[in-house]
Amino acid sequence: MADVLVPKLNNQDTEYLVVEWLVGDGEPVRAGEAVAVLETSKAADEIEAAASGRLVHVAAKDAWIAPGAVLARVVPEDRDGSAGSAAAPVRTSGGDPEETFTGAAAGSLITAPARAAMEELGVPEDRVLALGLPLVRRADVERLASSRASGDAVSGASAGGAETGGEGADDAAAGRHEPSRVQRAVARAVTLSHRTIPAAYTVMRFDVGRALERARALTREVRRPVGLPELFVQAVAGLHGRFPLLFGAWEEDGVALSDAPRVGVTFDLGEGLYVPVVRETASLRDIAGTLMRHRLAAATGDFRERDLTGANITVTLHTDADVILAVPIVLPGTAAALAVTSPRPETVPAADGSVTVRTVTDIGLAYDHRIVNGRDAALFLAALRQEIQ
Repeated sequence: MADVLVPKLNNQDTEYLVVEWLVGDGEPVRAGEAVAVLETSKAADEIEAAASGRLVHVAAKDAWIAPGAVLARVVPEDRDGSAGSAAAPVRTSGGDPEETFTGAAAGSLITAPARAAMEELGVPEDRVLALGLPLVRRADVERLASSRASGDAVSGASAGGAETGGEGADDAAAGRHEPSRVQRAVARAVTLSHRTIPAAYTVMRFDVGRALERARALTREVRRPVGLPELFVQAVAGLHGRFPLLFGAWEEDGVALSDAPRVGVTFDLGEGLYVPVVRETASLRDIAGTLMRHRLAAATGDFRERDLTGANITVTLHTDADVILAVPIVLPGTAAALAVTSPRPETVPAADGSVTVRTVTDIGLAYDHRIVNGRDAALFLAALRQEIQ
């Protein structure tokens, strides 16, 4: 018998969603054949069997599963073509605090962090056991508490519709929107961010007139399109050495610092929101070339897994001319996200009654308040403004 284990698909997520089984439960499978599709916050990945035999599903469709867990088992076929016994104990690492069990009931093992979450969130044990999971982690309890709160809200809305004479009927007639895989991945990242990261926000006004003039000249010099996104990526990356906490990640025993800046940049060109990463930041020519490739990939959704993993800070682009302020989310695994809005003219009156017109944009910084305090955020924005201006 061979286990099909969940590989580590990226550094951002601690678990993935089983969105599709490509081989049915009990059906024959060949070594190297894709058996399931797992969805991360960045992409969808096919998982392959390492051996031939009959596939026995361990995880259910639409279940969440952690790296290293058993997704399925491939059992040898008996002579009559049927699958042999697939019974086997659940594997545990022994070193992860999530693998410290406080006891088992009804076939489920509940980790110590999960027990703590049950107490914090008021989730009774019978509701946890009703999940039917062989191993219950803290994230499972948090999702259960979140879904219960959502269900209460939906029930309240339905009751309100009945009392006011039929709003619920209008909602039912409105139909249902089925989110795409990309939308669902974004929704999970947003939910996890808001649930786990105590974010704060600071805004500072930048005069970008000279930067735009410089960008036009640099476009001719590097023979690549250069605009504010390219200049901001270069400037943000250049501050890595002075502000290492802005590029860190929260861990229970401290803050993990990064060895180099890896800047995620948001793109939404109609195929969904993507956050590909710019790794080579020393040269503006390299940055411009990388962003051009990412724009082309965003138009078709044709990204490689490496393109979408490993960011330690995010630059979010808001190109609509009417958007003057945007509050980005701090992606799990990062400490900060910068919002870059479109430039706009601003009239500045002088003491002598004359006026001047400058080109400005309001740049916002959302940050994990466990890692970065308000003073550091203001200093970072001030340093960034100096670099841009």
